[in-house]
Amino acid sequence: MRLTRDQVEQISQRIVYGLIRDGHVATDRPEAVIDRIAQIFTDDLAAEDKLNDEAHELLKNYSDEIARGAVNYQELFRKVKAKLARDRKMVI
Repeated sequence: MRLTRDQVEQISQRIVYGLIRDGHVATDRPEAVIDRIAQIFTDDLAAEDKLNDEAHELLKNYSDEIARGAVNYQELFRKVKAKLARDRKMVI
C-alpha cells in the first residue's frame, strides 16, 4: 500500500467534512462515515497490491529475457498489470 493508514484517515476526513461543509451530505455520525470511506480506500489499495503481486509473479517466467535486456521490465509489468485489471474489470 502506497498510503499509510494515517494518510488514508486524513483523506477520508477531508472528504467527509468537505461534503458536510458544502451541504452535500448530512450525517449525525461523521466518524462512522469516515471509517467506512477509509475502509473502502484500504480495500482498494489492497486489491491493487494483490494485482501488483500477481503481475510480478507472472513476470518471473520471463526473468531470462528481462535479464538479457530483451524486454523492459517496467513496460512489461505495466502491460501485464493492465491486462489483469481489465480481466477483473478493475479500474487502476
